[in-house]
Amino acid sequence: MKALTFTQPWASLVALGAKRIETRSWRTPYRGMLAIHAAKGFPKWAQDTCLDSPFDKELAGDELPTGAILATCRLVACIPTRELQQNRVIEMDAAAQCENFYLSDLERAFGDYSPGRWAWLLADVKRLKDPIPVKGALGLWVWEREDVA
Repeated sequence: MKALTFTQPWASLVALGAKRIETRSWRTPYRGMLAIHAAKGFPKWAQDTCLDSPFDKELAGDELPTGAILATCRLVACIPTRELQQNRVIEMDAAAQCENFYLSDLERAFGDYSPGRWAWLLADVKRLKDPIPVKGALGLWVWEREDVA
């Protein structure tokens, strides 16, 4: 399964279902299952972000594991952020088998929608009961664990 590493608290926001749109400086042609990995490092600036609104409310005292797979999901599209900025909604076709994506104020707070960036649209997020310790990597990488759907 492909995996993507996030700095905390963004990995937990995806696992909790509070963040369905990930913004990156690069795009991918990949579509399909994706494991959400929390990076081992948790920098002070990211820890401080957890205290700010709306992060504090969405995380609500949740433990923020690091160095572990937290969830799985399906990457259904990768589009320029300008499309979301212009329309604020991306309507998904029947083939995507998921809800439409909205650029809500909450989503905007959890991402970087600067010009030239990419929105990765994540559907069917399933939080794992227990995080699975795994060493991550940059970019999309392959997680060898076969027993997690």
